[in-house]
Amino acid sequence: MLDLVLRDVRALTMNPDRPTAHTIGVLGGRIVGVDEEIADLPARRVVHGDGAVAAPGFADSHNHMVWYGLSLAELDLSGCRSAQELYDLVASQAASLPSDGWVIGSGYDDFVIGGHPDRAALDRAGGGRPVWLKHRSAHMCVASSAILDQAGVLDGSARVPEGGVVERDADGNPTGLLAEQAQQLVDALVKPYPVEELAAAIARAAKRYAAEGLTHVTEAGIGGGWIGHSPAEAAAYQLARSRGDLLQRVELMPATEVLHPVGPDAFGLDLGLRTGFGDEFLRIGPMKIFTDGALSSRTAAVTEPFHGHGGHGVLGDDPDVLRERILAAHRGGWRIAAHAIGDRAIDLTLEAFEAAQRELPRPDARHRIEHSAMVRPDQLPRMAALGVIPVPQSRFLHEIGDTMIEAVGDEREPWLYRQKSFVDAGLVVPGSSDRPCVSNGAPLLGMRAMVDRTTKAGRVLSPDERVDATEALRAYTTHAAFAAGQENERGRIAAGMFADLVLLDADPTTAPTAEIGDIGVRATFVAGHAVHGAEEFAADPT
Repeated sequence: MLDLVLRDVRALTMNPDRPTAHTIGVLGGRIVGVDEEIADLPARRVVHGDGAVAAPGFADSHNHMVWYGLSLAELDLSGCRSAQELYDLVASQAASLPSDGWVIGSGYDDFVIGGHPDRAALDRAGGGRPVWLKHRSAHMCVASSAILDQAGVLDGSARVPEGGVVERDADGNPTGLLAEQAQQLVDALVKPYPVEELAAAIARAAKRYAAEGLTHVTEAGIGGGWIGHSPAEAAAYQLARSRGDLLQRVELMPATEVLHPVGPDAFGLDLGLRTGFGDEFLRIGPMKIFTDGALSSRTAAVTEPFHGHGGHGVLGDDPDVLRERILAAHRGGWRIAAHAIGDRAIDLTLEAFEAAQRELPRPDARHRIEHSAMVRPDQLPRMAALGVIPVPQSRFLHEIGDTMIEAVGDEREPWLYRQKSFVDAGLVVPGSSDRPCVSNGAPLLGMRAMVDRTTKAGRVLSPDERVDATEALRAYTTHAAFAAGQENERGRIAAGMFADLVLLDADPTTAPTAEIGDIGVRATFVAGHAVHGAEEFAADPT
């Protein structure tokens, strides 16, 4: 007897041997067959899809689930259209806090509000309270005088980490802007977060993700560096799972800062744990390493100066240190996820991957370049030869595409957040959001961005890089599964695959492009149990 039969659906199976189906059977959390393969089998539950479009559950191959969940409880600055609007929100929040209470906000966009918030204005708006505002990109933040004083920035006693920038005005005074690794100066005052607080953040994010059809996410950096929130961050995921609050399958990327020699011949986590350890719901993924910054902050490492402002960005650390960390992780059997946005950082990453494969060939290593934001034409065949997986975020095209063009100039615009060039080169390109670095990272919005590549100002960014809607759906299903080494377990509707499904109000592969992002998610299933949808679907996913 089957656990579940889902009837009367229009299934986009992503299975080339059988591209469509109308009935899906589930047993033990996995799909056992479709249509006539299960026609005579009884089931404990029968769900009628009423003609809904069924697809494999969506996956986000690069997001920050804890950070996004925390941001949902912080002052939302993503809608600010002026600096004064931002200061007014800060003042209103400050008025409700004690004199030493922190005002924490996230999501402001300097391009939209006309520049970064001013330290003196933050001091006034916060009434002298600590004010910490995180930039939309996560690669920058601004802090009030009260925080800079505690961090030792004002008296010059703070040691700025390698790869960090403390912005100063013409007189040498800190403006309040901290970029890249310099953000650790503030992090040190608030971290580590309690595991309970992180588990609550995971629960908030999981609920939002389920409503968007997400059944798998990759958490892009935990445990250390400026991206991690606690050395015990993985425990927060375990706690959320034990409570039934973790509604997605999750792959965790440990930050390179927490990896270390383990015995004479291994490099990784204690006990020799590495990529792949865990189970089908929660497991360790690649090692995450930052090789540079971001385009919007002009801290991405580029070969030619940024347009109009000069400068070549910054590397995340000394180049030799970065190369050795990548080599050590490769030797230790890790998949590697290297954050590389500028073309200079991508050169360094490819050189390290090439050296690693010469020293210790691993033909199916599936190393990744997170973002792959500015890729020169000559870098494409090198990526293909290595089997590298580029992980761009198409939603950036809409939300910050105009800012990116301004940073690199028209000549380098065709290199930005490529899609079709990657596909044409034979590379597998998974879908992802980098949320909360975008205000809305829903998968269907990401698919639309792959198809139209239109910025907020209405400019089409590199139209030759557009892909069709079917390729966009593959990015969030089959390609995302391949990037995680799980192409034989998820990403398709076929016998033996996880019963992770999404029911949609319309077919994203045939809907008008402008309407893809507005398609409703009727229900989301993980292991055959509904984590979002009608009341009769509700069940514990684990």
